[in-house]
Amino acid sequence: MTRARWLITLLSFALMLGASAWVVLPHWPETGMPWLAWPVHAVALATVTAELLTRAFKIQASARACGIPLRFATALRVCLAGDFAAAITPARSGAEPARYLVLAESGTGAAERVLVLFLELFLEMWSLLLVCSALAVVFHGRGASAAGLAALVGGYSTLVLTLGAVGWVLSRHHARGPVPGWAARLRVSAGGWRAVQRLLRGLRRSVSALRHAHPGHMALALGGSVLHVLGKVATLPLLVFLSAPEFPVTLDNLAPLVLWPLALFYGGVVVPAPGGGGFIEGAFATVLRDAMPPAVFVSSLLWWRFYTFYLYVLAGGLTAGSAVMRSLKSGHNQGS
Repeated sequence: MTRARWLITLLSFALMLGASAWVVLPHWPETGMPWLAWPVHAVALATVTAELLTRAFKIQASARACGIPLRFATALRVCLAGDFAAAITPARSGAEPARYLVLAESGTGAAERVLVLFLELFLEMWSLLLVCSALAVVFHGRGASAAGLAALVGGYSTLVLTLGAVGWVLSRHHARGPVPGWAARLRVSAGGWRAVQRLLRGLRRSVSALRHAHPGHMALALGGSVLHVLGKVATLPLLVFLSAPEFPVTLDNLAPLVLWPLALFYGGVVVPAPGGGGFIEGAFATVLRDAMPPAVFVSSLLWWRFYTFYLYVLAGGLTAGSAVMRSLKSGHNQGS
């Protein structure tokens, strides 16, 4: 991380705080700081803990399915390192290098590191597709926005899986050799094509290992991945319904509180600013202000952002911050 990048990160976090203030100040309750009852905090913290543990379990189980011994504590540090690095780098670009370094420092071999990260993404996309398909069925007829949001996030996972399938097909014929004619017409240089070929060879090895993976362990890993995605979207509904017990728990009330956070989580990937640069806060206010009782809007926004972003940044910084800094420094040195 150069000084310029640190400055961009700090400015982005300042924009987030400014966006939060701009959104909540007109709705600030007369009673003062919108604290939540301690049982609500306990449930939210339990949800975050469950999300982290199931995500770490997914990584460990998928690694063991391919014969890679990986301790649960290491898998947990991989998760937290990725979360912290994603939060402080543009377009979350530091997540994979940070995870890679944590795996390297744990003694995992180079090929195994790539496989673990491949499996993490592979299972994430499949679980996201499954969850979105189920949500589309559950919230069918609850408005065009419900179906559209489920289709949007499900389409994102389908696109990633399709690109992976295209890469696998290319790896069977173009993993070695000169630049093919179609790539040359796209002005891909020889050096750039060699980099693509390294990725294709890594993808081919990963798919080959996946074909021989233990099916029981992979099923457990997929189950953990589905639970992790559900944990991500459960926080806001819990905060709203527990803080406003008079607000009825119906499918109509539940749909936006589940689907919009899902879209913000995965749609936020396209925002280049570290942490979203205020985009998440602004979008939350735009699409969810009328989806909950006005009395709990401010507390829901502030504490939802805390439990789905800032808490991960704090936990990641405390447990894997030094590893993240080493990975970012190494990446900068290699790019110099």
